[in-house]
Amino acid sequence: MHQLLLYSSLFIAVLALFFALYACGRIGKFISGTQDLDWTAIANMTGDLASTKKTIQTLNNRINGMHSPKVAEQELMMQLLQNQGAKSNGKIIGG
Repeated sequence: MHQLLLYSSLFIAVLALFFALYACGRIGKFISGTQDLDWTAIANMTGDLASTKKTIQTLNNRINGMHSPKVAEQELMMQLLQNQGAKSNGKIIGG
């Protein structure tokens, strides 16, 4: 039983060492990848992301508007207004 605990703890320690080396490698890769990044590049990326987000929101609003009952209501209101304009014969009622 003691040998099982000894070998399992050794295995976990070696596994932790490999995970630590892997993490150090990823951090080094990140640092070398962002070494030449300056504030102008970050500002340009932020602006590009903002314009992309705005485009996606506009597209989603258009898609959602197609399935909205408001479109049918607006079309019905326009038809009613056109029909009222055609039926009036110039007589003024009331007044």
